[in-house]
Amino acid sequence: MACRVLSFAALALVFLGVAGCSNYERPQRPAWRAQADNACIAERLVHLSRFVQPRDRDIDGPGICGLTKPFLVGALNGDRVQLDTVATLDCPMTAALDRWVAEVVQPVAQARFGQPVVQIDTMGSYSCRGMNGQMGAKISEHAFGNALDIGGFRLADGRKITVVHDWTRGDEQTQAFLRDVHAGACSTFTTVLGPGANVFHYNHIHVDLAMHGNSSTGPRRICKPVPQGSAPGPRRDFLPDPPVLEEEEDMAGAEPPQAPQSLHPGPANLVAQAPPAYREAPAAYRDTPPAYREAPLAYNRDTPPAYPAKNPPPGYLFDRSSQAYQSTPPSGPVRRDGALAPEGTPHDWDSTSSIPQR
Repeated sequence: MACRVLSFAALALVFLGVAGCSNYERPQRPAWRAQADNACIAERLVHLSRFVQPRDRDIDGPGICGLTKPFLVGALNGDRVQLDTVATLDCPMTAALDRWVAEVVQPVAQARFGQPVVQIDTMGSYSCRGMNGQMGAKISEHAFGNALDIGGFRLADGRKITVVHDWTRGDEQTQAFLRDVHAGACSTFTTVLGPGANVFHYNHIHVDLAMHGNSSTGPRRICKPVPQGSAPGPRRDFLPDPPVLEEEEDMAGAEPPQAPQSLHPGPANLVAQAPPAYREAPAAYRDTPPAYREAPLAYNRDTPPAYPAKNPPPGYLFDRSSQAYQSTPPSGPVRRDGALAPEGTPHDWDSTSSIPQR
C-alpha cells in the first residue's frame, strides 16, 4: 500500500513538471523596439556606405538582448567622421547619431576651433549587460544596440579632445565645446549622461534612445548634468565689441525732445542752412507751404522758373528778368500761379507740358 501511494506521488510530480515546462516561454524584447527599427528602415533614415552596412544576421540573445536588424557603423556624417572602432547599433540610433554629428558636433567645432571633427572615439556600443555594467541592475540600452558611449573627438589638425581630461581641465574653448555637444545631444537623444551625472560617467558621454514615456511636449528625456551656459566663441576678427545696450525706457512717459531729433535737415533748421538771400528775406517769404520748403536750398537765387512758379511766397511775385521775387510787382501780365510773365500769351506760359514734373 505504501508503495502504491509513493508511485502515485511520483507520477503527480512528473505531470506537474511537464505542465510547468509546457507553460514556460522565453522572454521577449519589448515590441516597440522592432516597431522603431522597421519604421526607421522603411523611411530610409540610414544611408548605406562603405562604412555603414547591415549585419548579415540578427543578434538574438542571451535573454532578451539582441537586435532585429543590426548595423555595423564605422563612420558618420557621410563617412566624413570616422569611429575609432566599428559600432553595432540599431537603425534609429545610427540615424540619430548621424543627425547629431551634422547638426550639433560639426557646427560647434567650426565655431570653437575653425575646423571640423574627423573622428569620434567610442567606449562601447552593443553589449548584453546591466546598466553601468553592474550585476543585477536593470538591463542597459547597450544590450539592444540602442546606445553609444563617447570618449572623445579628434579635429582635422590632429588635436585630440578627451572627456576624461578636457571636461574639467581643458582650455576654455575645449570645455565649452564638450558642454555644447552634450547640451545639443539632449535634444536629439532621450538619455544623455556625462561627467557629473554619476560616478560611472566621469570619462565619457553616454547617449541612447530609451523609451521613458511621453509628455505633452514629446518624449520624456533625461539629461545629466543639466546643461549650463558655456563660454562665448573665440574672436574671429579685430573689430571692437558692440556697445552695451541700456535697458528699455518707457518712451510714453519721457519728456518731449527739446530739439529736432531727425538725422536730416527739416523745416526747423532749414533757415540756418539756406543762402544769405533767403535768410535775409521777410518772414512771409520763409513761412511758405511744405512744397516750397521741400524745394532745393538754391530756390531763391538760381532755381529754374518752374520751381518758384509752384508756390510763390505770399505778397511776392517772381521776376524772370531778375530771377528773384519782387515785393512790388513790375508791370506786365501775370500768370495764374502769380509769377510775372513780361511777354507771351496765357497759352504759352500756362501750358502744363512746359513745366517739368518733380
